[in-house]
Amino acid sequence: MTKTSDVLESMNDRSREVFRRVVESYLENGEPVGSRTLTRSLSEQVSAATVRNVMQDLEYLGLLDSPHISAGRVPTQRGLRMFVDSLLEVDDVAVTDREKIEATVSGNSTDVTQLLDKVGSALSGVTQSASLVLTPKHEAGLRHIEFVSLSPDRALVVLVFSDGHVENRLFTPPPGQTPSSMREAANFLNALIEGRTLGELRGVIGEEITARRQEIDSLAHALVESGLAVWDNSGEGAERLIVRGRANLLGEGGEEEIDRIRTLFDDLERKRDIAEFLDLTQDGDGVRIFIGSENKLFSLSGSSLVVSPYMNADRKIIGAVGVIGPTRLNYGRIVPIVDYTAQLVGRLISDRN
Repeated sequence: MTKTSDVLESMNDRSREVFRRVVESYLENGEPVGSRTLTRSLSEQVSAATVRNVMQDLEYLGLLDSPHISAGRVPTQRGLRMFVDSLLEVDDVAVTDREKIEATVSGNSTDVTQLLDKVGSALSGVTQSASLVLTPKHEAGLRHIEFVSLSPDRALVVLVFSDGHVENRLFTPPPGQTPSSMREAANFLNALIEGRTLGELRGVIGEEITARRQEIDSLAHALVESGLAVWDNSGEGAERLIVRGRANLLGEGGEEEIDRIRTLFDDLERKRDIAEFLDLTQDGDGVRIFIGSENKLFSLSGSSLVVSPYMNADRKIIGAVGVIGPTRLNYGRIVPIVDYTAQLVGRLISDRN
């Protein structure tokens, strides 16, 4: 399919103006726009028949659609995307909107969750739409970690932090993992936690993996040098040590070395699995999401999400705020409000930290 930017480049000034007027009218009124209505607002004097021809061309390009045979046109999803990306004129945030948002976050409260809940309510009230606030992930030291299998492709990790904070995150576990393997991974990690953050815990596991790798290399070196063993997929995660002429190893202590290497390999694979668990845990979705409607809304046609990330003092993205509503949102007004709110939240959280 042709890119919307290429389609826009191929349109002349009249087609662009007709398209823009149709979209702006639809976003304002939610009604199909007819050719006679457009002729009264265009910058050049043209007949309704000429406008109809232009609208038919835009419909052919997939930018407009006719709800009914005799009705006017409305923008398609592709047309809205092109309008938002290329033709949207963004307003400044109105003083009254800014004051309403700022009023909810004034005060000396240090409870970030309470602060973000208020921000979500204010954003919803100002925009008259559902709001979404994704809270920042906690970075304190850990006290306990637990994995809960929900389905073959969905799991929950429960993180208990040393400051008493509890957080749940959903993630997709590595293929083949079972509830028992998850319990084993949690037990191993809880023995190493000692107040470490997730990132620090991942570093410890990385060191364990490196140590096991070096130990295996050291034990296998003599076998490989003598031609009694060879590496398969060397350097990759699924590497194996293939032993040849096992009879030649009997009575020379070789079998003990092979058993030791096999044990180290098992330990190495287990730690790799645990490292993957930690990676998925760090990247997992925060469950504490404030949404004005159910998640099903995102998969329904006729809905839009305007979202902006917010950052901490180190310019690291730690969360997001957004607005969910029908496709005919007043984007020119909503976009700057969401952007302003995200910047405000970022500043407030940086100040509190």
